[in-house]
Amino acid sequence: MKLKSILITGCSTGIGYCVAHGLQQRGHNVIASCRQPEDVQRLQSEGLQCIQLDLTDTDSIHSAFQQCLELCNGKLDALFNNGAYGLAGAVEDLSRDAIRHQFETNVFGWLELTNLILPVMRQHGSGRIIQNSSVLGFVALPYRGAYAASKFAIEGLSDTLRLELANTQIEVSLIEPGPIESSFRQNAEKAFHRFIKRQGSAHESSYLAMEQRLQKQGHATRFTLPAEAVLEKVIHALESDKPKVRYYVTFPTYLFGYLKRILSSRAVDNLMLKVSGGGKR
Repeated sequence: MKLKSILITGCSTGIGYCVAHGLQQRGHNVIASCRQPEDVQRLQSEGLQCIQLDLTDTDSIHSAFQQCLELCNGKLDALFNNGAYGLAGAVEDLSRDAIRHQFETNVFGWLELTNLILPVMRQHGSGRIIQNSSVLGFVALPYRGAYAASKFAIEGLSDTLRLELANTQIEVSLIEPGPIESSFRQNAEKAFHRFIKRQGSAHESSYLAMEQRLQKQGHATRFTLPAEAVLEKVIHALESDKPKVRYYVTFPTYLFGYLKRILSSRAVDNLMLKVSGGGKR
């Protein structure tokens, strides 16, 4: 196995934290990144190389990129785009600012960082771009419109980028997790209160039930897996001579991926409504 230098975004908790530690334990040169300085210091105290990177800030992205090049002596082999959050709320309640902020973190920051790194990979003749998408990158759930739109966008950009890099040794892989142990629900609740006006909304009663689910302790569903399930897929995408284009993670991803291929769009709608507790059309 050839050891590689890899930059990982969103490492303060959850998937990014697990993957950073897991890849370092395998001997890779891991450069973790976090948005908050206190998280950077915490990960540094745990023995990780960690830099500050705010995906909503161009200056921060460029500064982090330069620091990263210094830490890997100018040769970065891989990028794991992971830093993201989910904004819950009905599509009709999304302001321009709300969905812009969702895309600034989940899409625009990833694209800007990737486009800085690609020339480095071209120069060295190889590379791996690993994108942490979601099951909501190919199916939708009620009240997840902003997040699903951002992940659908990542899927489209990644598929197109893969085609454009077909004559190179730069591989693009998508990880598509379902429910994973993380701080995702807590962060989604904070974003909801910041960007969505519940009072007076046509969806006010649904929001009350949604907030209860976001505040629920423990696993979101019985299919929730630890972050190590994603680490396993990232390891393959990074180390394999023939990385896959897509890596499903968790039972819901496999199930919905299969059902979307065999069911009509209306049948998939009814299934997703039932799954979310929204009834049948």
